[in-house]
Amino acid sequence: MTTPSIAHLDIESLRHFDQVTGAGATSMGGWRVQSVDLTGRTAVLLKLSPMGSLFLGCALEETAATWVRDGGGLIFPAIPELPFDPYRGSLYAADELYAGLAAGYEATPDAQIYAWSRQYDERGDTSRTLAAALHDHSIADALHELPGGKPWIGVMGGHGIARTDPTYRAAVLLGRTLARAGLTVATGGGPGAMEAANLGASLSLYDDAAVDSALAMLAGTPSFRPSIADWATSGLAVRQAFPGDGGVSIPTWFYGHEPPNVFAGSIAKYFSNALREDVLLGRARGGIIYLPGAAGTVQEIFQAVTPNYYGDQVTQTPMILVGDHYWTTELPVWPLLQGLAAGRPMAASVHLVGSIEDAARLVIR
Repeated sequence: MTTPSIAHLDIESLRHFDQVTGAGATSMGGWRVQSVDLTGRTAVLLKLSPMGSLFLGCALEETAATWVRDGGGLIFPAIPELPFDPYRGSLYAADELYAGLAAGYEATPDAQIYAWSRQYDERGDTSRTLAAALHDHSIADALHELPGGKPWIGVMGGHGIARTDPTYRAAVLLGRTLARAGLTVATGGGPGAMEAANLGASLSLYDDAAVDSALAMLAGTPSFRPSIADWATSGLAVRQAFPGDGGVSIPTWFYGHEPPNVFAGSIAKYFSNALREDVLLGRARGGIIYLPGAAGTVQEIFQAVTPNYYGDQVTQTPMILVGDHYWTTELPVWPLLQGLAAGRPMAASVHLVGSIEDAARLVIR
């Protein structure tokens, strides 16, 4: 005899909990209640069968907690002294990561979480490792819940491109073109080329004059060095002047020296760089555009090459390298890609183009 499966129900807010219970629920079987303060709902909980329920980092009065445990539910308790919620039910927003920026970048949650991550890297504390893993699981779950329908186009490239560089403006226009074509711009979430692409997506409803105005506002702080606070503040000012959805970014605290840009509408920030890279490249099924970059960009190229190399025609992800001289001479990745692709379905999926405009045309086509 097989046990019937229980449909899962994710509850990530008190309002949702009240809606479900108010509709006449009698059992919590299959419920996944995530980071909700239920200290005022004990009477309601005691009327519900807890068998098969899961509570992640929720606040429960002791009577309710005992009822859940004794009735077959599972409670993952909150982990104390963390600068983040490992059970969060949503992705980050720039305003959350940069809260308190007026007092300096060091005062923001983004900086404090990075400092925490550097501490646990040095000791191997199991509880801290578990907290980071739980956090990244929650981020992956929230990312999965993003509305679908628009193909993701990955835009990769170096973090060192200054806001005043012509390449930065070209990447802004790339992001805007992709978003106008109904595509979701997805980046690694950092400065440079990644910021430019997210900014461009956020300007998809604006004309060239708005692009010029936004770039002029950013020109006074061309880099996140020497001041992340000044760099982020100018970005937030542009976002306020030209509100829009900048797509998705997937940064990591592994690269803590690269602060997250503020233009992505949804920020899925991970502790694990390996997991973050896998998610970003795996979701960008519409194609990946590689602007000039260094070690991180090269790693992303070959991480995407592997499934293409072993895959068939159906599973291929288009890969477009921008910059003939850069990818053939400065960092000669292109000859190696050609060698790997020869005689395989991958050969039709890798492209080298001379301009960002050519890359956009290829992806949209």
